[in-house]
Formats: sequence, C-alpha cells, structure tokens
Amino acid sequence: MVAVILERVCVEFPIYGAHRSLRKALFARATGGLIEQGGAAGNRSVVKALNDFSLELHEGDRLGLVGHNGAGKSTVLKVMAGVYEPVAGRVLASGKITPCFDILPGLDVEDTGYENIITGGLLLGMPRRDIENKIADIEQFSELGEYLSLPLRTYSSGMLVRLGFAVATAVDPGILLIDEAIGASDARFAERASRRLRHFIDRSSVLVVASHSDDLIRSWCNKAALLEAGKLVQLGAVDDILNAYHAKARATAPLAGATATDHPSNSLCE
Repeated sequence: MVAVILERVCVEFPIYGAHRSLRKALFARATGGLIEQGGAAGNRSVVKALNDFSLELHEGDRLGLVGHNGAGKSTVLKVMAGVYEPVAGRVLASGKITPCFDILPGLDVEDTGYENIITGGLLLGMPRRDIENKIADIEQFSELGEYLSLPLRTYSSGMLVRLGFAVATAVDPGILLIDEAIGASDARFAERASRRLRHFIDRSSVLVVASHSDDLIRSWCNKAALLEAGKLVQLGAVDDILNAYHAKARATAPLAGATATDHPSNSLCE
C-alpha cells in the first residue's frame, strides 16, 4: 500500500549573526517561518520552517498545499523527498518518491541531448534500461530530431524546456511531488504538453502539489491543506480550503489607502 506519513515533523534553519528582536518582528510579519531563540540548534536564532507538522496520505490522494509565500509548502515537499532532515518527528513513506522540482536535473550544456536524457533519467531515479526504453518516446514528444545529437549549448531556451519536460514526464511516478506547475513555454507545444502532464499525474499513486493557482489546485487535487507559519491549519475539501485561505488573506490585507500613520504597528512591513 502506497502511503506517506509525517508525524509531528519540525524543520529548523539556523540564522547566523541575526539581530534577534528586529529579525523576529520582520519575519513573523513578512514570512511564514517563525524565528525563535534556541530550539534544536542550541542558542542560535532559528527559523522554524515546519512546526509540529502531521499529515497522512494514501493511494489515490491528490493533495494541494495552499498558503502564502513562506508558509512551508515547499519545505513539506522537500521533507517528503528527503532533501530536508527533520530535527524532530519522523517521515514514513511506502512507495517510490518522485520529486519534480527541476524539469531537467543535472543539465550539462556540453553534453548532447541524448547524454542529458540518460543523466537526467538516472537523477530522477530511473534504471538505465528503463531510460533507454523511453528514448523513442522522448524523441517523438520533444520533436528535437537531430538536435538530440548536438550539445545543449546549441539549443534555444524553448528547446531546453521541451527536452526537460519530455524527460521529467517519462518517469513512472509513485508518490509524485510537484512544486508549482511544470510548464512548457512554447505556445504550439503547450496543448500537447498539457495532455502529457495530465497523463503523467494520472499515473501517480499519490500527488502532492504546492501552487498559488486556484485553477490548478481545483483541476488536479481532491483535497487541500492550508499552511500558515509552518503549521497545518486546515485539511479538507479543495473549495473549503481555498475559501478559507482567501478569507484569511482578505482579513490580513492592509486597508486601501492606509498609511503608516493610520497603522503604525505595520510600519516594519512597508
């Protein structure tokens, strides 16, 4: 049974040379992570990127992570992927983890397209034989033809996106982690890319995606989680969570036309 479980996970990042009182005020107002003295890092000031965070997902779950910048969405994904090690709590995963944070990791502009397909596939966790079996599909979808035999430094930015997208979505995903949307900038290519991405997501057992796009969350997900200051505030139906998120955003937004004199307590953030 495919599953991923976070049990009371805490993630901290130490701050060196920080002026505690000013930094604490700034970060508490302007970002999601709380700044505290001590913690697992000892006497240093630390950003608590995740604080006592618990979440349980099982096969068929399609979870959208919702929250303002700094709320902890990307940190949750990177903890699940094993990029960040919790200072407390534990992460349990049953099934293959497929992080999609970079559409072509390990890109080397001096290597050919074919060489980068192999390297990128290996870094995405694919056995070499599986990568070689998918080369024909990547060739056909990317439409790069003879350019695949040339170094990547000869590619345009759009060609690089095509190759990276084709490789990333050739993986057989398990627990699929996506930070924002994987995109393709070429307008003619966009429709085919959208269909391929939909099929890629459908093949995953569990999906966790962090995004600021309501439409994307509604399209891809069957549940959502609202994060704030590194904590899980609410978990539930997609529309309920999006409504709660926007209600919070409206409640905390400064009034139109307000000045620092009107709201002196907000002057640090202006």
